[in-house]
Amino acid sequence: MINNLSHLLNDKLKLRADKGNLRSLKIPEQGIDFFSNDYLGLARNPAFHKQLSEEINADPSILGGATGSRLISGNSVEKMRAEQEIAVFHGYPASLLFASGYMANLALLSALPGRGDTILMDELIHRSVHDGASLSAAQKWKFKHNDLNSLEDKLRRASGQSYVVVESLYSMDGDFASLNELVVLTRRYNAALIVDEAHAFGVFGYGLVHQYGLQKHVFATVITYGKALGAHGAAVLGEELLKSYLVNFASAFIYSTACPDLFARHIRLGYAFLNEHSEFSAQLKRRIAYFRQKKISSASDPLSPVQAIIIPRHEVLIHLQQRLQKNGLQVYAIYSPTVREEQERLRICLHQYNTEEEIDALTAEINNVL
Repeated sequence: MINNLSHLLNDKLKLRADKGNLRSLKIPEQGIDFFSNDYLGLARNPAFHKQLSEEINADPSILGGATGSRLISGNSVEKMRAEQEIAVFHGYPASLLFASGYMANLALLSALPGRGDTILMDELIHRSVHDGASLSAAQKWKFKHNDLNSLEDKLRRASGQSYVVVESLYSMDGDFASLNELVVLTRRYNAALIVDEAHAFGVFGYGLVHQYGLQKHVFATVITYGKALGAHGAAVLGEELLKSYLVNFASAFIYSTACPDLFARHIRLGYAFLNEHSEFSAQLKRRIAYFRQKKISSASDPLSPVQAIIIPRHEVLIHLQQRLQKNGLQVYAIYSPTVREEQERLRICLHQYNTEEEIDALTAEINNVL
């Protein structure tokens, strides 16, 4: 039986390798960064690192493990203080920390919808939302990407409590959800709107829900800290009732060992650092505008730090990625099954620390191939 299983696994891996999209773990090579989510450069900022180091030296106890879940031995004043500050910054009554955005979405979508309810998700939503929804007894429907008519058609036919899940900025396509219109539509059908702000937070202040003042109309917002904040973890923002419900019913929270206090301190320092350096996001916006001036055919919004260049010919995409890497330009090519076949793309992430000369080199190489 084990031998048969080994053959099955090997055949599936070989099939993926034959298609040229076998994944493997690699140490990133040195080069110009156009592939990380470090949009504002905090993950590499020496001044931010110095502040964090000083905090550790002043209080080495924050390095210790949590020793258990937050409901047993893993809770602390540090984590609760971070949650209070996060809620205030974002204009929500409460927040709840998770180890990652994946775990936050898993918690929300597995715990909230019940049998007879309906989860409506944008067809290009994060994989974590799909996985969370699969753990729920609710029915799951996808609506066409950023298509309000498609969503309304499904809201009309939905049963029970409806949950609509979107990203404010989509990580693969680099386009924005119509949040104001979504609020109007979900209120009309008494649906709970959940917004993932993983790629908008930091780039657009505290995120687009905060920027548009929609907190009272968005049932839950997910903020992640492994991207523009250069840290790790995530927070679910909402009412105190939502927080209490997740603490009582979300398995991803209840049965997970809590993160160490360093995790919460890192997040708190990150907010303070961002608040002191608004010039980072302004610089990023200038770099995005400079890239767009190069007239590269991008499917993404002109304001997005993620710029997707659709290259449906597999061999051309592989050649372009290899050519860029050979020239020290670190980019990431996205193949199926992460995206649909013929929607494969070069995903370019722009950062406030990218120079105009680096962008010139990147766009010149792309134009030489396409």
